Amino acid sequence: MIALAPCFKPLQSPVNHTLQLPTTRRFSVTCFAAAQPESSVTYRPAVILPGLGNNTGDYEKLALTLQGYGVPSVVANVSRIDWLRNAAGLVDPNYWRGTLQPRPVLDWYLNRVDEAVNEALKQSQGGSLSIIGHSAGGWLARVYMEEFTQANISLLLTLGSPLQPPPKGLPGVVDQTRGLLTYVEENCKKAVYTPQLRYVCIAGRYIQGSRFLGNSDPATNIPVAIEQSTSDVAIGNDTSAITSGSPTFRTRFVGQGYKQVCGQADVWGDGVVPEVSAHLEGALNISFDGVYHSPVGSDDETRPWYGSPAIVEQWVHHLLN
Repeated sequence: MIALAPCFKPLQSPVNHTLQLPTTRRFSVTCFAAAQPESSVTYRPAVILPGLGNNTGDYEKLALTLQGYGVPSVVANVSRIDWLRNAAGLVDPNYWRGTLQPRPVLDWYLNRVDEAVNEALKQSQGGSLSIIGHSAGGWLARVYMEEFTQANISLLLTLGSPLQPPPKGLPGVVDQTRGLLTYVEENCKKAVYTPQLRYVCIAGRYIQGSRFLGNSDPATNIPVAIEQSTSDVAIGNDTSAITSGSPTFRTRFVGQGYKQVCGQADVWGDGVVPEVSAHLEGALNISFDGVYHSPVGSDDETRPWYGSPAIVEQWVHHLLN
């Protein structure tokens, strides 16, 4: 089965946009059992795209949380076994050359996205809609917007998505997407933050990885050019993020995963996707401390993920304006 893992290319200096918003916002979050909000106002619908290995049911609670804010949502119809379809790529010579393209290997997923988008468009009654892509769903949303349509889509919000290809030529780093993210970077439109279409890319800082051996690894010591600015409103103190001041088996294991994604092990991430890989130049980039990657294996208090109610509360306003 083809691994659609995330990857990274160092970002360039932030560029200025029409709305003059900061390139990166950083929040520290204290999580608690948040009360379900209630709203009598209906906003534009959202389409939720599952990440690699996830199914539609994993996002049921997120959909209910959004409904409480007045945001109707449609989750793309994906089962866990559907991901086995990716094995079709093994017979493509481009897989072995590392130049694999999303189509036709991932047509099954893109068709499910199209079905969900069409259902959401009926709810919008001719208005616009938002796309929320979790993990691989974020970059697959970019493929969909390029290959199918961009009409009526006013927001792409990604949650812990691998959005960049891995750096080339680093020892021990293998592109687990076999060229898919390189294709996305080279062929999909660049991220923007405009009144017509906004990209909002959210990363998590749940655990810092560490190098497998020693304290120095020049081969993977790549620069990270991401502006870190503090929000005007910090939400409590960080009590969930795990720091690796002293390397452990866990931080080394996580670090090796990060290294395959961005080329560097001792960086912060959500346990699967490094923070630097979940941001895009040109987008509004946001980081949350203490946020885990997946709804599977998470909870809303001690190990919240991007879709936990207390975390949704911090980014849902992007769907409401």
